[in-house]
Amino acid sequence: MPSKPATICPRCQGIRRDGVCLKCGAKRGAEYDRSRANAQQRGYNSVWQRKSKVYLREHPLCAECQRRGRVTVATCVDHIVPHRGDRRLFWDEANWQGLCAPCHSIKTRAGR
Repeated sequence: MPSKPATICPRCQGIRRDGVCLKCGAKRGAEYDRSRANAQQRGYNSVWQRKSKVYLREHPLCAECQRRGRVTVATCVDHIVPHRGDRRLFWDEANWQGLCAPCHSIKTRAGR
């Protein structure tokens, strides 16, 4: 049975076959989900839940929508620079921004 056609990796623009980039090794979809730690292990625990709720109360609007001249309620706290396991960067509030769910999905999908 033929494999899926090759695609372009959004992270490094390399060729991705069967969900894995041949250049950077990034995985996608189910392969990626199976290989990563769960949310609790990545730091998204009860402390994060409390701090992110406080942050959203203090920053109620989506930062990306505001940049585009729109007013939308923020529902997610996003790390501006992906922390990739760096605990210092994870907890640095200067690296946080409130985003609405659609903006957060677009940013995350783009690997930013």
